[in-house]
Amino acid sequence: MIILYSKAMSGLRLSSALREVRIIFCQYSAASAGARQFVSEHYVNLKVENPTTPILIRECSDVQPMLYARFAHGREKSAPLNDMVSNEILEKLKSLDETSLQEATNS
Repeated sequence: MIILYSKAMSGLRLSSALREVRIIFCQYSAASAGARQFVSEHYVNLKVENPTTPILIRECSDVQPMLYARFAHGREKSAPLNDMVSNEILEKLKSLDETSLQEATNS
């Protein structure tokens, strides 16, 4: 048996209201370094924990790093990831998901 992830699991189980996660970053810019690190550290664990949620990674030249979260009924939220480190991005994803849950229960 081969284990693909040896680091501690991020343990982030996304809500069912979250339909898609997109992370866009530049392959070279310093502002995107944290986003690149996030993908290398957390992508596999996120997919293991959320196998049916699309998690899209887009590399584009000269773009500002962004996190997009698409929810039910076409709602979408985004957050800039400029100069964030990997764990800050994970916390940002959690907060977007939790905000969605709070809004859904208040509706």
